[in-house]
Amino acid sequence: MAIEKLDHVNLRTTQLQAMVDWYETVLGLRQGPRPDFPFPGAWMYAGDGAVVHLVGIEGDPGIGSEAALKLEHFALSATDLQEFTSKLDSMGIEYRRNDLAGISVVQVNVWDPDGNHIHVDFATGG
Repeated sequence: MAIEKLDHVNLRTTQLQAMVDWYETVLGLRQGPRPDFPFPGAWMYAGDGAVVHLVGIEGDPGIGSEAALKLEHFALSATDLQEFTSKLDSMGIEYRRNDLAGISVVQVNVWDPDGNHIHVDFATGG
């Protein structure tokens, strides 16, 4: 057995619809099929894969990754850096760009409505 790739990230949230809207609007994921679990949620797809699973919970909206979990970030690969940063700029979304010398990657760091840190990686081709 050998691990090949990360399949998905599961995030608990008290702001389910705001999170669905953010992942669709900002990251361009789409909501898709999800098993009929006995709790609210949404699966967010990139292509054919559900890469972010959102689980709706009740409670204090301030409880999120910073309070309960130890996950610092998760990363997604993407294409068209200029299009993505232009979109963020036009929406007034703050981000941090890191050009990683030596590995030809630009990371664009963003935070969802619950404060989860996501970096979107773009290959620079050289």
